[in-house]
Amino acid sequence: MRKFDYSFLNNTLLPVGLINLTSSIASLKTMAGVRKQEYAKIFTELEAVAKVQSVKSSNAIEGIVTSDERIAAIVNKNSAPLNHTEGEIVGYRDALNAIHLNHDNIDLRQSDILRLHETMMQIAGYEYGGKYKSGDNYIIEEDKDGNRKIRFKPTPASEVEAAMEQLELAYMDARNDASINQLLLIPCVILDFLCIHPFRDGNGRMSRLLTLLLLYKNGYDAGKYVSFEEQINNYKGYYYEALQESSIGWHENQNTYIPFMENFLSTLYMCYKELDKRFAVVNGSKITKKARIEATVLNSLVPISKAEICHILPDVSPTTVEAVLSIMVKNRQIKKIGNSRKIRYIKA
Repeated sequence: MRKFDYSFLNNTLLPVGLINLTSSIASLKTMAGVRKQEYAKIFTELEAVAKVQSVKSSNAIEGIVTSDERIAAIVNKNSAPLNHTEGEIVGYRDALNAIHLNHDNIDLRQSDILRLHETMMQIAGYEYGGKYKSGDNYIIEEDKDGNRKIRFKPTPASEVEAAMEQLELAYMDARNDASINQLLLIPCVILDFLCIHPFRDGNGRMSRLLTLLLLYKNGYDAGKYVSFEEQINNYKGYYYEALQESSIGWHENQNTYIPFMENFLSTLYMCYKELDKRFAVVNGSKITKKARIEATVLNSLVPISKAEICHILPDVSPTTVEAVLSIMVKNRQIKKIGNSRKIRYIKA
């Protein structure tokens, strides 16, 4: 059976780039913490937007999709599912809400993991929700000609419970080691969870829920305000490439966690940088929506479109963005470049 041991994280042989990235993230985390105290209302608005994006993106990665209007209704208005697909989306919403509201009381315990899986699967009516797989499963890939092959064989069903117990104990042991950086530990645990693949279905979505859980428990909550799952979905080619690289030799205890760690840290760093961008300040003035729009345009080194501004400031309506841009153009603070849908704005 696979041996779970994270003691390698307490030595000095890890790539310098990884260590530097954790320091940059910690710095951004501190800044976000200060801003959250001062601008609670903005963070509340960002959380509502990010939750919709998280539910949409995590399900979309698995091919579970519905319209943006229905996603918003399901997340913001607790709308009941209209079909089986929406049942799966509602399940993820409920599991995500449990982590957002109760992460202090949830841990990487088998009982908690099974309960989260049951929450995620029960609305869709799966009888195996909250239960480990009863049969072996395989990770299948298909080439451009439609030919399938087994890319990875997860832990056999007969060994899953024992493997999950060892994963839990190894994590608890490493978590209590003060010399191990938790930001380096989390992706290692998530990779091992994915390689065990303990459930018949829902392993990918569960891995993202557990990622957020462990991040929140360690005070890294950028994923509440800038969707971690959306960042994965935007660059899922890199995510799957890193997962594949780090799973080679896993059964023989010969794999390297480094590619998956790098992808994880890069994704988290992007979340914090996005959060930082949404708090651009002009001359230290109060961060109103108008000031944030102005700063976003004026601080951009390249021409920026209205759509790009809306993406950076998802809690600000397109109507507000358009109104502020019109005033800025009129006041000759910025100028328009291009025509029609290709219009962009740059500091005059």
